[in-house]
Amino acid sequence: MAPEDFAFISGMLKQRSGLVIGPDKLYLLESRLSPLARRRGLPGLSELIAELRKPSAEELRRDVTDAMTTNETSFFRDIKPFEELRTFVLPEMLGRRQDRRQLRIWSAAASTGQEAYTIAMLFKEMGAKLDGWRLEIIGTDLANEVLDKAKAATYSQFEVQRGLPITMLVKYFQQDGEQWRLNQTIRSMVQFRQHNLLNGASGFGTFDVIFCRNVLIYFDQDTKRKVLEDLRKVIAPDGFLFLGGAETVLGITDRFRPLPDHRGVYVPA
Repeated sequence: MAPEDFAFISGMLKQRSGLVIGPDKLYLLESRLSPLARRRGLPGLSELIAELRKPSAEELRRDVTDAMTTNETSFFRDIKPFEELRTFVLPEMLGRRQDRRQLRIWSAAASTGQEAYTIAMLFKEMGAKLDGWRLEIIGTDLANEVLDKAKAATYSQFEVQRGLPITMLVKYFQQDGEQWRLNQTIRSMVQFRQHNLLNGASGFGTFDVIFCRNVLIYFDQDTKRKVLEDLRKVIAPDGFLFLGGAETVLGITDRFRPLPDHRGVYVPA
């Protein structure tokens, strides 16, 4: 790839999604964008980039950004954060919100929906403890294609086997051939919206809990700082932020601090 083509596409991706692509990730561009080029009837990446440069190529720019955005996810991914949510964070918040009996949770970078639906199932498992409570779970992602799948809430055998306990599969899903469809009760607990984390979070209201896991690792330091400070603006003063296991606020911002003995959980500073 010509240096000027690489500079153009890497700059476009950083501006639109915050994704940092270095020269060592050229293979990633080729593996993810070559299929898109073929679908467009283009011989290769050089021709794809030539199309991207055209002022009228906004739809193609969206497709390229979506293709390059990592959408790795699974039900109960990494297990520990959801144990923290179930055994520590939710009991804490139920006590703190007893007067207004309302909880709002944001699954940022929700991808195909497994994280948000995992949270909804955990709420459902709490049963009578949440009688009379208003629960709101919002899942957002940059890519419309993965949001469409999240809204459809239909998953392959492989997807439901990754982390989902068999008891919850039987309780909350119906099999349809080789696919599994989440039941309407759980689906109705989650709203999905298209949103770019680089655009801040104004208009979303205040959240009690925010999951922003395995997102910051793709950003440079300045972008990480901006995203974290934007999250601080919409999290309740006594709320909780979940980051991925390889992520931290240390050395990036002083607007959050880690919670001792609760790895991956942060609170407003």
